[in-house]
Amino acid sequence: MSDHITAHRDGFDPGYTSVTQYDAADNPSGIGFGVLRLKAGEKVSVKAERETAWLLMSGSLTGSVGDDPFSFSRTSLFDESASCVHVPAGTQVNFAATADTELTVYDCINTRQFAARVFLPRHVPNEPRGRGLVGERSLRYVRTIFDRTNSPVEVELVLGEVVTFPGGWSSYPPHHHPQHEIYHYRFTEPQGYGHAELGEEVVKVRQYDTVKIPAGFDHAQCAAPGYGMYYSWVIRHLPDNPYTVPEFTAEHAWTLKPDAAFWRPGEFDRTGGFKKS
Repeated sequence: MSDHITAHRDGFDPGYTSVTQYDAADNPSGIGFGVLRLKAGEKVSVKAERETAWLLMSGSLTGSVGDDPFSFSRTSLFDESASCVHVPAGTQVNFAATADTELTVYDCINTRQFAARVFLPRHVPNEPRGRGLVGERSLRYVRTIFDRTNSPVEVELVLGEVVTFPGGWSSYPPHHHPQHEIYHYRFTEPQGYGHAELGEEVVKVRQYDTVKIPAGFDHAQCAAPGYGMYYSWVIRHLPDNPYTVPEFTAEHAWTLKPDAAFWRPGEFDRTGGFKKS
């Protein structure tokens, strides 16, 4: 399996589809990733074998973690923040779809116990990053669902979402970290696309693609004009080296300065040409 997974561009079948396996030889992240699709009225009961998170992509459902009930609904990845269930191994989780529903699923080997948690949109800020920088060409929404700031040390996964604006950049300036990462993509239109950096390689990403980002690789992203680009992102902490913040590539770190000077085109006239001075 390559780092760029394109096998699901026609969408996912009902039930569970595995995209990456936590124990696969070609998946050094140790993170399993898949998609669960439920039809309206369908019920699923799962006893988690590993640390696991279910992130709602679309639809509505009710459920319970043990004896604690929850209710999720989402109509837009782009305009609504995240709903998620995150549990340790051995936890019973029940889902009952009240409409056709899709969730992404993330897991890793972790037998340590922590309190199961349910995240609703009000718990997950829609953070505008890149505001005021380089003409706001890297302005995007970042939604960090859980990381070391709101998780106990027993948790090994970090999970979030990014919404890249049409024609804009995200995960910018280019950055890297010693942990492997997985991105999964969706677009505002089925024909939408963007570009993803994997170090010096650039791949064209489309609807339902997944990219495995090797540790230490820069991975800035951009969306084609006219198309909003969403991706979920998941990282696993390394032993004695938890993920906290990325390291920005030094040669591009100047773009983080609010007053950074950079070239801009001259003013256009109504014919599309530059106005004469």
